Amino acid sequence: MQNNTTILCIDDEEQICFALEALFRLQKWNVVTARSVEKGLIAFREFQPDIVLIDYHMPGINGVEGVKMLRQLSPTVPIIVFTIDESQAVADAFLEAGASDFSLKPIKAPDLVSRIKLHLRLLQQAQPKKPAPAPIPAKGISQSTMDLILQFLTDRQEYVTANDIAAGTGLAYQTVYRYLQYMTQEKITVMVNVYGKVGRPKQMYKKA
Repeated sequence: MQNNTTILCIDDEEQICFALEALFRLQKWNVVTARSVEKGLIAFREFQPDIVLIDYHMPGINGVEGVKMLRQLSPTVPIIVFTIDESQAVADAFLEAGASDFSLKPIKAPDLVSRIKLHLRLLQQAQPKKPAPAPIPAKGISQSTMDLILQFLTDRQEYVTANDIAAGTGLAYQTVYRYLQYMTQEKITVMVNVYGKVGRPKQMYKKA
């Protein structure tokens, strides 16, 4: 699939677009770049990419609104957001808008390539020939991503942290945390506070 993979990069910084294009061509992926959300939407319609990377801070239409607009064009294409902001509130806003995951700036090439491969794999797994599962009611929650987290918890058995899950699955911490909040609320996972000698308690999770 990699040789036929098309990636759309939406970022207003020319140097970043140039660097991403060079990086992805090494992976034998087709690359399309756009310097604004408006141009990105045009490119999306024309090239029908397999995955989209979009920056948070851009002039004019910002990344959150851009994700919403992209989701109107496709409910399934993975959308990875570039951001320097590690705020969970920002992550939640993006996930509710329809983002799939995050990649923090400055960009680390091995991590970004690994994350793209992960979401391409999840996209393939989400297209089985058997009937699709019942839709999940919460906004910003993908069945395939939740299944990935659940599989990790099933394999580990013991309580683990959100950081453990992020490292083990390849998802961003903000994405994992958002899913764990939903899964704990729905009693899919169990959360406990582990108190150390100093500092705040550590939240740990296990499959219910």
